[in-house]
Amino acid sequence: MRAGELCVRDVVTALEHESVTDAARRMSQLHVGDLIVVVERGGALPRPIGIVTDRDLVVRVLARPDHPAATISDVMSRELVTATEDDDVEAVVARMREHSIRRIPVVDRDGGLQGIISVDDVLGWMRDQVHATTRLMERQ
Repeated sequence: MRAGELCVRDVVTALEHESVTDAARRMSQLHVGDLIVVVERGGALPRPIGIVTDRDLVVRVLARPDHPAATISDVMSRELVTATEDDDVEAVVARMREHSIRRIPVVDRDGGLQGIISVDDVLGWMRDQVHATTRLMERQ
């Protein structure tokens, strides 16, 4: 399976200049654990440049009240690891494991944001594969 087939296409994004309060509020309202930070590119798809997670907000904002983090730019992770739509899911999982991350944005050949894959997405796909294999074995 390819990353483009498994990824969730409805990605919640943010811009660097947004406030951490607005980011946290949006994450809560939409029940997501991350926002992909993007740069708008006119008519092209936005290009991901970072990620901010609920953990980033806790560790870099709430746990450090003496350090005023006002914008997403202050707390986002800039070393963004991405996958392409054509990457095998196994390669994506290996990249997640290598970088100790739970989510990975999926981009097209031009670097435009296409979707996101989380560990939960991979586990759901694996569950479905095991279930399908079990049904096949039961029929035989």
